[in-house]
Amino acid sequence: MEFRQLGHSGLKVPVLSFGTGTFGGRGDFFKAWGSSDIAEATRLVDICMDAGVNFFDTADAYSSGLSEEILGKAIAGRRNRVLISTKAAFATGEGPNDAGTSRHHLIQACEASLRRLGTDYIDVYHLHAFDALTPIEETLNTLNNLVQAGKVRYIACSNFSGWHLMKSLAISDKFGWPRYVAHQAYYSLIGRDFEWELMPLALDQKVGTIVWSPLGWGRLTGKIRRGQPRPKVSRLPETSYKSPPVEDEYLYKVVDALDEVARETAKTIPQIALNWLLQRPTVASVIIGARNEEQLRQNLDAFGWNLTGEQVARLDAASDLSPAYPYWHQRQFDRNPKPV
Repeated sequence: MEFRQLGHSGLKVPVLSFGTGTFGGRGDFFKAWGSSDIAEATRLVDICMDAGVNFFDTADAYSSGLSEEILGKAIAGRRNRVLISTKAAFATGEGPNDAGTSRHHLIQACEASLRRLGTDYIDVYHLHAFDALTPIEETLNTLNNLVQAGKVRYIACSNFSGWHLMKSLAISDKFGWPRYVAHQAYYSLIGRDFEWELMPLALDQKVGTIVWSPLGWGRLTGKIRRGQPRPKVSRLPETSYKSPPVEDEYLYKVVDALDEVARETAKTIPQIALNWLLQRPTVASVIIGARNEEQLRQNLDAFGWNLTGEQVARLDAASDLSPAYPYWHQRQFDRNPKPV
């Protein structure tokens, strides 16, 4: 397994990490993702570790904390061999202080995650979303306190906009607090708006990218193709109301290009889509998920080989979209001399 440094830190993470959103299946939304119990989860963790994947991602909001509980039991007795990433910000109760990134909620959420995971520290602690109601200084000072207390080793964010992330980094620098070493972001062949602002920011500020939903919310599994009925077994019908919008014709165009490259490489569409991400700037780790052992083993085969430059260029062209303003305008400013 290849390991990469996580942003501007000394922590090295595997290029593939395992997402445990499929653990537990509590509630209709997460049940549509998967419902691995402790036995199945332990088997999936075993397969990951045998392949060199020792980085496991979860969140307190996944199955109302059950994902963390199951992951904690699945790694019992081998905590020192794994890296754990978990997240906080979304509501974990019905009270006015049961969500967000206030000092009150973050301390409460972190301690609850530690109990569920059965550990005394979290390797990478993410803010799951940006809380516009809490002062950024309060949030970052609290995270600094958690690091100083040894409960958190590295801090990261998720689903931030460019100004959210840049302002947070500037405040951390001002007070000498820990910086976000990573941004867990949605990025895929059918979701490339990450490249418009967040990727240049990550390059400039040395923030590593941990990719979530690399298969475009299940749309790049190879089961959705032009002229074919949608698969009967899919999480999309139950979860699409929270997924990024994708026009059918655009999706089919990208899948057509993936099909072409898959025939040339004897790889599957998901493997091609994952491998494409592994070659993108700033990407430190791509989170793969799996309902079962078969899916996991297929996804693990996305590593250990590379698409050619020409194949990458074809996929880039098929998935390219005109960006929002001001990014489309900025494309006109090209200082690279053109050959005569």
